[in-house]
Amino acid sequence: MEGVIVSFRRGRKTQVTNQAVVLIDSVNTKHKAEELIGKVVSWEAPGKNKKVLKGRITAVHGNNGAVRTLFETGIPGQAIGKKVQII
Repeated sequence: MEGVIVSFRRGRKTQVTNQAVVLIDSVNTKHKAEELIGKVVSWEAPGKNKKVLKGRITAVHGNNGAVRTLFETGIPGQAIGKKVQII
């Protein structure tokens, strides 16, 4: 299953770089998104090292199927708009 990183989790003046909001392709309701809590998410960084950053889906974000993910380390800004794999 694939998704897209839409944004960091953020407030008005802060952003949390190890938490991200992810939209998943086949999920468009809150109830479908609740079934994915606990699944593993991975993003492969571009470059010659091909570092893989892993995270876990922790909560639903909104009513249209977006989810919040908690990554092990902070993800860079270049990850926004890129695809992630959901295992």
